[in-house]
Amino acid sequence: MAKAPVLTPRADDFPRWYQDLITKAELADNGPVRGTMVIRPYGYGLWERMQQEMDARIKETGTQNAYFPLLIPQSYLTREAEHVEGFAPELAVVTHGGGKELEEPAVVRPTSEMIINDYFSKWVQSYRDLPLLINQWANVVRWELRPRLFLRTSEFLWQEGHTAHATYEEARDFAAHIHREVYEDFMVNVLAMDVVPGRKTVRERFAGAINTLTLEGMMGDGKALQMATSHELGQNFAKAFNTRYLSREGTQELVWQTSWGSTTRMIGALVMMHGDDNGLRVPPRLAHVQAVVLAIKGDEAVLAKVRELGDRLKAAGVRVRVDDRTDVPFGRRAVDWELKGVPVRIEVGPRDLENGTAMLARRIPGGKEPVALDSLVQLLPTILEEDQALLLKQSRERRESRTTEVSTLDEAIEAAAAGGWARIPWSTLGEDGESKLGEHAVTVRCLVAEDGSVPDSYAAPGNVAVVARAY
Repeated sequence: MAKAPVLTPRADDFPRWYQDLITKAELADNGPVRGTMVIRPYGYGLWERMQQEMDARIKETGTQNAYFPLLIPQSYLTREAEHVEGFAPELAVVTHGGGKELEEPAVVRPTSEMIINDYFSKWVQSYRDLPLLINQWANVVRWELRPRLFLRTSEFLWQEGHTAHATYEEARDFAAHIHREVYEDFMVNVLAMDVVPGRKTVRERFAGAINTLTLEGMMGDGKALQMATSHELGQNFAKAFNTRYLSREGTQELVWQTSWGSTTRMIGALVMMHGDDNGLRVPPRLAHVQAVVLAIKGDEAVLAKVRELGDRLKAAGVRVRVDDRTDVPFGRRAVDWELKGVPVRIEVGPRDLENGTAMLARRIPGGKEPVALDSLVQLLPTILEEDQALLLKQSRERRESRTTEVSTLDEAIEAAAAGGWARIPWSTLGEDGESKLGEHAVTVRCLVAEDGSVPDSYAAPGNVAVVARAY
């Protein structure tokens, strides 16, 4: 009898495969309240690495981290009409505290534009206070009707940046800089994800923004996932909160603002973009465990060698874990590390010691081969970089092979229904066509220029709509 697979095959049931992998790779569990999640240590380790990489890039822009309250007076949300309308269906509202009904209900933050702008209006007085560049790492709550771990949960972790500038041009350029130098750079060069940078349509942009820039990734089943967004808020919130500054010329002027964010959804993207039927595949630059050294048996010489190898690899800058749990069967441990997607396994047993070798298993391309023990430390950094590049190449090849150039609405719907993306001239599709796409659960993920770059404006000649079904 054939042995049952550890995971549901992706080709049989992609959603079930995703859920199996989340559970068996010990990334997360469902929380006790519907729509919440418990992020387990291995999954949280991935988030910590994402935080570290993005936080460094954010700080390079001159942005500083701060923290704002979780609870926001409900009245704040009425100050910007489009913003409150966009978030109203997702709000969680606290009406009682300390055993008493509150004089004013408090909203559990769905995002922090309102409370941060209240303080921006106090902190900004003069042109000398600008630009004001703030980011916070926090949790938010958006009541989710159809939850899915990491992709859509009622509570999730994220970073949200909020800035105020003296001019429209400064705000526009800063939003574009975050989009390109923080988010796109991180996703391409650390997550090894081929993403399409573009501009959202009016229908899809952030509530209260005048422009939204997005990064869209193609998952293993051909659906799209919005990875991160950067918004130009114009002066909408400045007007609502009367955030003004005294200019060099002595006049009172409204500030121009941006906001931008990325979330734990990226862990879900990591699973769906890079995972295979054997589990997760973690890009080496992201992995908090880049290599695991496994003792095949509890032989004292073997245990001494795997610990020595672990120390040498750690000294060489490799993020390494030594697995000397020889009371757990070797096969089970190897499968567990494969499920978790650790890029490299180094397996050492008594026979390997006799031969002066270790068995090197590479998770990303697959396969095993014996490697001389003395060459491992020198060889590993090259292998990790090769495998990082391979993941990005595979991601790009998937998107390119499953994206179709079309000229009609029906062709676009057909391409999306078949599990791919379509590119159609925006002048052909237009807002009416966008509405009709929605009837088939297809959306315009973004607009791009003819050469694939981010267009200068929503109505720029030659804009192309990238359309797909999405998570």
